[in-house]
Formats: sequence, structure tokens, C-alpha cells
Amino acid sequence: MPGQKTKSRLFVISGPSGVGKGTVIQEILRLRGDLTLSVSYTSRTPRAGELDGVNYYFVSRAEFEAMVARAEFLEYAQVHRNYYGTSRIRVQELLKTGRNILFEVDVQGGLQLKQKFAGLCSIFVMPPSEEELIKRINSRGSETPETLSLRLKTMRRELASAGSYDYQIMNEELSVCIGAINRVIDKELGILKSPVLEKTPRKI
Repeated sequence: MPGQKTKSRLFVISGPSGVGKGTVIQEILRLRGDLTLSVSYTSRTPRAGELDGVNYYFVSRAEFEAMVARAEFLEYAQVHRNYYGTSRIRVQELLKTGRNILFEVDVQGGLQLKQKFAGLCSIFVMPPSEEELIKRINSRGSETPETLSLRLKTMRRELASAGSYDYQIMNEELSVCIGAINRVIDKELGILKSPVLEKTPRKI
């Protein structure tokens, strides 16, 4: 599958924990009818309001590891002591429909998908600053000093990989970030032709 070409256009959106990529993606999907979300599997427990099969497919750690052993994932990674992965079969089913696919994956997974699919467009959502990102994470009220330290280490490692993505877009103001990502998608789908529009969004 390395370098596989498809009729579908594939988009990956990644970013560190707390950057707001989940909210961004929900709004992108609400605004667009030309993207289908690839729902990932995870071994973590659902958060308040999350639904199985909508936000993630929630499975036990043992079940996830069994799926890894059966080579059922296109990509998978362990992030903050939980597993996340993209089902090979479910993506193949989406590709058969010819739909454009959006992946919400961590940085490790995004880089793995870039290696597997030629022409995949990768977008990294950047925080305004490390201080602001820490503030957003703390506002959840669910972090212990240990888990916060782990998230910060992961965040710094992920930010160091931002340059491997095709676009880096800052989420300082949600509506501006969403507009920029929409223009990226329009550009990559050939909807936007104007040279002026093609300069926006830009890498930052």
C-alpha cells in the first residue's frame, strides 16, 4: 500500500492535545458535504458526550492489541498511554465509494498515512503559544500533575513534527482557523483557482 493512489482525496488533520482540532473538525464536517470522516479506534474510555461509532470506536486495550496482531490497522500509535488506530477495512470501504476522506489522527498516525497514500494532504493545527495550550488543557479540570507532564512532553514532540505537514494553521480564533482550513481543502480539490486565494492560507 505504500504510495497508493486513490480516486478519493484524503485529508489528515492533526495537532497537539488541547489545540481544539476536534471542534475544528466537527465544524468542517458540518459545513461541507464533500468530506467523510474516518472514525478511528481507541482503547481509551469515552469522555462525556462521546458516542461509540461517532467520535471513536471504543474497544478494550486487549481487543485493540488483538487487532494489531491481526494487522487490522493502516496506522496506530500509543498516545498518553492509550492506543489509537485507523481500521484498514473501514478505509478500504470508504475508498470504494470514491468519497473524499478526512482523518483526525495524532501526529504519529498522520505521518504514517502520508507514507501510505500518495497525494494525501496533511494539515497541522497549531496553538497560538505553548502557554495558551497549557491553559486550555488545564481548563478541562481533568489533569493530574502526572498526566499534564506527559501531555506536555508529547505536545513538544508533536510541535517539532509540524514542519512535516503540508500546512500549518494556527487556531487562535476558531472561525479564522476553520476558514483557513476550508480554503486549503477547496484549493486541494481544485475548487479555488484564484492566485490570490491560493496564497491564503499559508504555512505559518
